[in-house]
Amino acid sequence: MTVADYMTKDVITVRPTTKVNEAVSLMKDNQIHRLPVIDGNQLVGLVTSGTIAHASPSSATSLSIYEVNYLFNKMTVAQIMTKKVLTIAADASLEDAIYQMRQHQIGVLPVMKDHNVVGMITNNDILDAFLDITDYFQKAQVVQIVIEHDKTGVIFKIGEVLAKNNLNIQTLMVTRHLGEIVVEIHVDPQDGVEVRQVLEEAGFNTR
Repeated sequence: MTVADYMTKDVITVRPTTKVNEAVSLMKDNQIHRLPVIDGNQLVGLVTSGTIAHASPSSATSLSIYEVNYLFNKMTVAQIMTKKVLTIAADASLEDAIYQMRQHQIGVLPVMKDHNVVGMITNNDILDAFLDITDYFQKAQVVQIVIEHDKTGVIFKIGEVLAKNNLNIQTLMVTRHLGEIVVEIHVDPQDGVEVRQVLEEAGFNTR
């Protein structure tokens, strides 16, 4: 799974000279919250709903709405954008993107290929990826298999047991939460009870 598999590909960008009110309109019209700032072919910044809100006068200001709009009509994106922008390569793993976003507490990474912005990966894209990977929209029964003694061939053995009984695995994931190894499989809804039965007969601990 690479970033390119799940990124948003149709990226709307602005130039450093774009007026802030134009950027606001672009975000509103396209229902987005972030705009990469491109100078020539180079990424030079990122403007977000947050940076625009930070640049806005506080509610305690004596400025009228007309005066605020006037200021935003004069102010350019270059004056308020974030200049130090973390990015990620299109062929990087999705896990690398998640790690960067968690480490730096950010919600978006521009995606780069050959020094050009080719996409954006956001928290929502990653949540969509998780639903896709887990086959969430496919009706299934979840069976968890606790692996007490990990060894080579465990996954093969699980598949072999189910194949011999003509039972299908829709998706399979391995988790290691708090040291416990759990193989989670999604099987056809009507097969849940039988899957547990044949696995337990083969010596596996299910739940």
